[in-house]
Amino acid sequence: MESVGSGLVTIDWNQPRADVVLSRPEKRNAMTVPLMADLVTAFDRVDDAEDVRAATLLGEGPVFCAGMDLEMMRERVEPESSIDRDAFPEVLERIETLRQPVVAGIKRAAPAGAFELTLPCDFRILGREARYGLLEVQLGTFPHGGGTQRLPRLVGLSNAKSIVLTGEFVDPEAAHAMGLVHELCADDDVDDRAKAFADDLCANAPLGMERAKVALNAALELPLEQGLAYERQLAYGLDDTDDYREGFDARLEGRQPEFHGE
Repeated sequence: MESVGSGLVTIDWNQPRADVVLSRPEKRNAMTVPLMADLVTAFDRVDDAEDVRAATLLGEGPVFCAGMDLEMMRERVEPESSIDRDAFPEVLERIETLRQPVVAGIKRAAPAGAFELTLPCDFRILGREARYGLLEVQLGTFPHGGGTQRLPRLVGLSNAKSIVLTGEFVDPEAAHAMGLVHELCADDDVDDRAKAFADDLCANAPLGMERAKVALNAALELPLEQGLAYERQLAYGLDDTDDYREGFDARLEGRQPEFHGE
């Protein structure tokens, strides 16, 4: 287990999987500016690790994340503070642009900012008892860390309006039905299930996954014709890699492939 920066985030290296863990359990992993800076550093290190093929985002202790630290939010004085302008957006973009897929393990609580923290992740595993939702309209503001932009792209405009404008927690079964989360399980099993999900991803060809993630992230931003051209551009050259040959050889030989990212 490697401590990052100010020690509020740790990385558990389990190559080819890396577990990025919010490590402020005494405050239910509530986010502060130093914790967010540590998250960026942690994911930078994961991105640079050539032998890592998938990552998880977890919370130490019984709770995933309580959201933003309420004392920090109450005491900020700037109308547009560095939290909104720099710190939080940087974390979300760093997760979204990570070359490896990221699986969020959401247990017991992930309100407001913690909910938004999970949106740029590629997969979300949710505990059946988790309190998961965007509460900001009940606090005198509205979600502006991606809640009004990333969420409609995941669940559609009508579902997103229901989540944002009611300010209520989302029923886990409903979250699963609308495609917001990929799996439900007991809260005590969330971390293990997220790790197992990431391990399954690690069995796939890393170069293919990396380029597929780039193409998928661009899908809602590009017109179809441009998107198809971009997809083909990203695919060029993969059929000349060792992994491509290994994938077809393994399938024809009836065995599991051994990919090396080459």
